[in-house]
Amino acid sequence: MKASATTGNTPSSNPLGSANMFPLLLKMAVPPMLSMLIQSLYNIVDSIFVARLSSDALSAVSIIYPIQNLSLALAVGTGVGLNSYIARNMGAGRTSAAEDAPAVGMVLTGIHYVILALLASLLIRPFVGMYTQDASIRSMCYSYGYIVMIFSFGQLFHITAEKILQSTGNMTAPLVLVGIGCIINIILDPIMIFGLLGFPALGVAGAAIATVTGQIISGAIGLLMVAKGKAGLPLRRPHRGMITRNILKQIYSVAIPSTMIMALPSVLVAGLNRILSGFSQMAVTVFGVYYKLQTFVYMPANGLVQGIRPVISFNYGAGNIKRETDAIRISLMISVAVMAAGTLLSQAIPVPILQIFNSDKSMLSMGETALRIISIGFIPSALGIITSAVFESIGKGLPSLSVTLLRQLVFVLPLAFLLSRAFGLDGVWTALPVSEALTAVYAGVLLTKELKKQREVHF
Repeated sequence: MKASATTGNTPSSNPLGSANMFPLLLKMAVPPMLSMLIQSLYNIVDSIFVARLSSDALSAVSIIYPIQNLSLALAVGTGVGLNSYIARNMGAGRTSAAEDAPAVGMVLTGIHYVILALLASLLIRPFVGMYTQDASIRSMCYSYGYIVMIFSFGQLFHITAEKILQSTGNMTAPLVLVGIGCIINIILDPIMIFGLLGFPALGVAGAAIATVTGQIISGAIGLLMVAKGKAGLPLRRPHRGMITRNILKQIYSVAIPSTMIMALPSVLVAGLNRILSGFSQMAVTVFGVYYKLQTFVYMPANGLVQGIRPVISFNYGAGNIKRETDAIRISLMISVAVMAAGTLLSQAIPVPILQIFNSDKSMLSMGETALRIISIGFIPSALGIITSAVFESIGKGLPSLSVTLLRQLVFVLPLAFLLSRAFGLDGVWTALPVSEALTAVYAGVLLTKELKKQREVHF
């Protein structure tokens, strides 16, 4: 393979293609794991402080989550497509193609924000009306929802910058970005919500303001880092001919399925909330609390995925199947360990965990049962998560999407409906681990076939 005319680096000289795999994965994965863990604090911290206002306020934030997640889904999906495009082209020695990507990514992010803001403005009111007729809860939903969506540009540009930095192996800068944003959010939350230091008490609107302020500041710093060359790639001025059909095809072939994958939790939460609302408003609140808590388990796993994507993409592009396979095997082991820790904590101390949200006795009782049942599915979910990441990394978005569709839509919603008829509320909780187990079988078969196919092509 020819060396890059621009950098003089060959794929074999790049650490992604030559460094010892386990230390490399730790170096690549630990910063984004910490970053994603910190990222999860955005919504967690909002919910902890909002819960001090009332259970209705906590319900309002939970109802808005599916729409709020759409912003994250669009940002991460585009970022993953961009990340995969850059890493694959660098692995194949096509440095010039990789260098055009940051500017293209920023242009696409700006377009996505305008579309997202317009859609949110139209959809929030009818969406909220599907889940509650309580005037107080609806008012709080509007206050929180409009702010976090109209000012979501900070989050979108932050994540685009983060993915560009990660694509070339810079995992420390994204950790700094998310840390800054989270610290700002934590500081501003009590000030804005409860009216400290002379500020007016804004309630749930204050939580939203604190969140978007942190996101905007971290997004601005991320843009500056990319512009200053911290990713090792130039941020060129967009020009005619830069955004070609080929580059859009390569980015969106991964970005669209990845966005759909990230958006599926919105569909899942919305669908399960509809089923749970048939039991009680408390059931909806409990599931909202669980969904925030499970981010402490899944966000580190997603951070691991961010770390391994450039490694897998690079070695796939370079045709080094052994290193690609080693990366998959080691990342799966780490993911299982993370999930096992989450399961152990959920089984051992569910009540103290739930008490973080100022839960009353009825919520603690219902939440304890839910957490114990749902956490059984954490460990088998590791195979689905890693398999999905592998296919995104090698530019095959549809197989990745199929795994996540099974995990978060095809299996879980029908099972939740059917099991709720037979076993009541516990049947809804049971649907989640059953879905994870069924998906793990499918993912294992899919991944095995793909690796076998790659070995046959290269050997």
